[in-house]
Amino acid sequence: MIYNNFGDIKLSALGYGCMRFPLDENGKIDKAETKKLIDYAMANGINYYDTAWGYLGGESEIVTGELLSNYPRDSYYLASKFPGYDLNNMGKVEEIFERQLEKCGVEYFDFYLFHNVCELNIDGYLDPEFGIYDYLIKQKKNGRIKHLGFSTHGTYETITRFLDAYGKDMEFCQIQLNWLDWEFQNAKRVVELLDSLSIPVWVMEPVRGGRLTTLVPKYADKLKEVNSKRSLADWAFNFVKSIPSVTVTLSGMSTMEQLKENIEIFSKNDVLVKEEKDALITLGREITKVDALPCT
Repeated sequence: MIYNNFGDIKLSALGYGCMRFPLDENGKIDKAETKKLIDYAMANGINYYDTAWGYLGGESEIVTGELLSNYPRDSYYLASKFPGYDLNNMGKVEEIFERQLEKCGVEYFDFYLFHNVCELNIDGYLDPEFGIYDYLIKQKKNGRIKHLGFSTHGTYETITRFLDAYGKDMEFCQIQLNWLDWEFQNAKRVVELLDSLSIPVWVMEPVRGGRLTTLVPKYADKLKEVNSKRSLADWAFNFVKSIPSVTVTLSGMSTMEQLKENIEIFSKNDVLVKEEKDALITLGREITKVDALPCT
């Protein structure tokens, strides 16, 4: 496993996104199958686990915390988020944060995020009446949050507003980043903004919920012409690995096959050469002209 430095700690370059655990016939998390995945991930060097209040009907935090409790607390890094995507939560930061610690069975979060900063909730996040920022900063001072950041699908202007207000305290930012969205959703411009502020990048949707690993043949064949040895997952993940400021890339792995393939990719210091990167950008432009894929 490749590890990247974040301050004085080393984070696995591949992080486990806990939003797509396998489900049983009733639509609930299949804990037995999920345990196999977590155990394999831990045994093969993944030390970053990303959950959230609303994932999998609110069960992700519970199951993630339960399965990780089988390991020493200092052997993994756990991330969760304040659910500001629901405006009804804006006045409940203390209630929700305390409940999240309880659900995960931990005394602190290694990483904690303002979840999905966007046009819908930016005013609420910035409103001192709700006290979200003040409360989370207090928890950081108390050691219950080790590192504070934010995730976003927002516009460049919204991200700038958030950073103007809280940027000095943001230690990392989680964005949707993949070769299709490098230009299509201005990921490149956002990375450049974060780089200018020395804020490390966390990546979500590196394969767009799996869509970039199931390209139609006419698009997949164009990549094969450039390098026939790369799988579509390899193309996607190595594009992200080629961006210097990316520290953690999250993947929601729901099968052992996905997990093993991703671990193998993130066990090699393999990045795309210029010709390969150019081929992806060109293909992204072609696809988004006629067949744009929505955010997942």
